[in-house]
Amino acid sequence: MKVTVKGQVTIPIQIREKLGITPNSEVDFVEEDGRVYIKRKISPIPPISRFHRFRGAATVKMTTDEILALTRGEE
Repeated sequence: MKVTVKGQVTIPIQIREKLGITPNSEVDFVEEDGRVYIKRKISPIPPISRFHRFRGAATVKMTTDEILALTRGEE
């Protein structure tokens, strides 16, 4: 395997599939005892929005104009 001028190498498909490396995945290189290992970085789970539980929960059968009239104090 050759290293490009930019220091890039192609990770073989078998390795990518085994490690679950997909486009835009992040990896780490770890050096131990003169050997270099590649590890897939496990990205943290993004925090759930405090509004997430309300998504899709509206049950009011009003039109947008009716809702806007309520919020504006119109009758």
